[in-house]
Amino acid sequence: MALTGIEIYKNYLPKTNCRECGFPTCLAFAIKLAQREVDPSLCPYLSEEARQALEAQARPPIRLITIGSERPIEVGGEVVMFRHEKTFYHQPGIMVRIRDTEPPETVLGIIDQVANYSVERVGLELGLDGFAIENTSGDSTTFIRCIELARSKTDMPLVIMSNNPTAMNKALEVASQGRPLIYAATRDNLDDMVGLSLNYHCPLAVYGPGGLEGLSELVERATGAGVEDIVLDPGARGFAESLTTLTQLRRLALKRNLLGYPIITFPGEGSETIEEEALLAGQQVARYAGIIVLDHFSPALVYPLLTLRLNIYTDPQRPIQMTPGLYTIGSPRQDSPLCVTTNFSLTYFSIAGELESSGFPSWLLVCDTEGLSVLTSWAAGKFDAEKIVKMLKEFSVSSSISHRSLIIPGHVAVLRGELEEELPDWRIMVGPREAVDIGGYLKRNWRGDLS
Repeated sequence: MALTGIEIYKNYLPKTNCRECGFPTCLAFAIKLAQREVDPSLCPYLSEEARQALEAQARPPIRLITIGSERPIEVGGEVVMFRHEKTFYHQPGIMVRIRDTEPPETVLGIIDQVANYSVERVGLELGLDGFAIENTSGDSTTFIRCIELARSKTDMPLVIMSNNPTAMNKALEVASQGRPLIYAATRDNLDDMVGLSLNYHCPLAVYGPGGLEGLSELVERATGAGVEDIVLDPGARGFAESLTTLTQLRRLALKRNLLGYPIITFPGEGSETIEEEALLAGQQVARYAGIIVLDHFSPALVYPLLTLRLNIYTDPQRPIQMTPGLYTIGSPRQDSPLCVTTNFSLTYFSIAGELESSGFPSWLLVCDTEGLSVLTSWAAGKFDAEKIVKMLKEFSVSSSISHRSLIIPGHVAVLRGELEEELPDWRIMVGPREAVDIGGYLKRNWRGDLS
C-alpha cells in the first residue's frame, strides 16, 4: 500500500523543518513525497532505512518498461486508477502484427504504410509505435528472414512472437540490439524464455491464461530468476473479459502492490470484424493496456485510436496550449477579418482550420486563458473584456489592421457590451457559436471596408 503524507512525516522524516529540501516544513515535503512529485534524496538527514523505504514509495506501482532502442517507447509507470485523480503518464504503444507467412512484398507494404503513417492533431504528429513479428510458420529461418526484412526498413520497436525457445534464440541473435519484447513465456517454456531474457537483456512477456493466480505464479518464477522487465498477457480477449481482467490487474497493482507490470493485448483475437477490433482496442486504450497489437492497419481504424489515446493521456490539469499572440491564417491583408479565441489548442486548431478553409485570410488573436476553452475560461474569469483588450494592446493588433472590427465567439456574446465600453471606437461583432459556421458567417457579414 502507498504511504500517506502523514505516515511518511511521522515514521521517516526528521521533523526539523530545516527547509534544506526546498519546502517550508517536513510535512509539506512528506505530502509531495506521497504524491510522488519529489525525490527523497532532497532531504539530507534521512536514515538509510528511511531512504530505502521512501525510494520504494517513490517507485510507481506499475513498472516502467522500455521497448526498442533507436526509437524506444515506454509503457507502464502509472500511479492512479482513474485519470482525473492525477493523470496517466505513459500512453500505450499501438503496434501492427506481421505474420512470417506473409509474402515479402506484403510485409514490406505493411511496414511502409505503418512507418509512414502520421496525422496532425492539435499541432502534434501522431503515429503508430512498432510491429509484432509472429512466427506463424513455425520455421526458424522464415521467422528470422521476416525480422531481418522488418529491421532493414524500420527502426521502430519490435515484439517478436514465438513459443519455441530455439526459434526465439535465433531471432534474438539478429534482433536483440533493438531491445525487442520477447513474447512469450508460458508454463511450458518459462525457464528457457527467462534464460533468453536474461542473456539478451530484453523485456519478457508472460502469458498466463486461465486466471490471475496462474499468471502470478509464472511472474513470481520469472522475477525470482532475475527478470525485472515484464509485460503481462492474462489471455483476456473478448470485451467483457478484457475489461474485467485488465481492471483487476490495475487495481491489484495500485492497491496491493501485486502484478505491477504493463499489459499487452491483442484486440483482433477477440473480434470478428475490423470494426469490433477498433472498438475493443479503444476500450483497451482507456482500460488499461500498455501495448496494443492490431491485426489490421487502415487510417480509418487507427486515426480514432490515436485521437482517443491523445485525449486520455493528456494531463487534465495541464491542457495542451498554444502560445498567446496574433496569428495569421493564410495571408491576411490589413482589411482582413480579426477574430479572437482562447489558447486551448483544440479550440485554436478548430477555428484556425475553419478560417483557412473559408477562403477568408484572417487575423486570429489568441488570448492567454491558461489552456482553457472558450466557455470554461469565461466561466473561470480568464476570458473577459479586460483580457481581450490587454491582448490587443500587448500584440499591437491595431498596427496590423486598417479597420476596427473584432469578431468574438458566439458562446461569449455576453462580452459584447463590456467590450464596447472598453473599446468605444471598435465594432464588436458576435460570431457563430461553432467554429464550423465561421465561413458562412464571414460571407454574410464581412466587408473589407468595415471600420
